[in-house]
Amino acid sequence: MSQVPAFTATGTKSTKKVALDKSVFGLTVENHELLKQAYVAYQANGRENFARTKTRGEVRGGGKKPWKQKGTGRARFGSSRVPIWRGGGITFGPTGNENYSKKLNIKSKRLAIRQALSLATSANKMIVVDEFKNLNGKTKDFVTFLDKIGAQRRILIVVCNKPGQVLATRNLSNVKVVKAEYLNVFDVLNSDTIVVCNKALSAIGDWLGENVKTAKKEEVKK
Repeated sequence: MSQVPAFTATGTKSTKKVALDKSVFGLTVENHELLKQAYVAYQANGRENFARTKTRGEVRGGGKKPWKQKGTGRARFGSSRVPIWRGGGITFGPTGNENYSKKLNIKSKRLAIRQALSLATSANKMIVVDEFKNLNGKTKDFVTFLDKIGAQRRILIVVCNKPGQVLATRNLSNVKVVKAEYLNVFDVLNSDTIVVCNKALSAIGDWLGENVKTAKKEEVKK
C-alpha cells in the first residue's frame, strides 16, 4: 500500500503515516486515453448552450422583393434576407437545442478516478489531515493552516460533509472544496495539492476500493 504523511488540524506534522488503498491510489497508469475521455466528458457535460443564430425567416426585414423578376438582367431574388446576402439569415447555424453531452459508463468513470488519484499519489500531491475541528472558520486562519501543511497553488480539499469552517475557503480563488462522492477526474488532474480528511479517505475507499466490492459480492453469494 502507498503511504502519505498525516497532519493534524492545527498544521503540525504527525509522526504516523496513513496507508492508502493500493486498488485506489496505487494503480499503474500505462495509457491515459481513459483519463482523457473522462476529462473531456466532464467539460462537455458542464457546457451550456447559448449560441443561436437566426434563419432567413427570423431576420427582420426582407419583406419586399428587391427588384422585379424579369427584365433587369440580374439574378432573381425574392428577399434581401437570403443567406448569400449580407445581413441575411444563417444556414445550418446553432439553434440553441444542440446536445454536447458525452456518456461514460460508471465502471469507466470510477476507473478513471482511480487512475487520476494514483497519478496524484505518485506525484506526491496527496496530503491527509484530521477533521477541521480546530479551525474557527476564518479565511486568514485557514490560509495559515494550508501554508503549514505545505499546500500550494491550486488546492483541492476533499471532505465528507462541508462544515462551516470549510466555507471560509469561498474567498480563496485557488481553493476548491468537494465532497468525496463528487470527486471527479477534472478536479484531481487540475490540482497541484489534494488535501483529504480521514473520513473522506474512508468514503473514497468504500466507493472505489476493490476490496469493498469483493466483500459485497461474497455477502450476496452467502
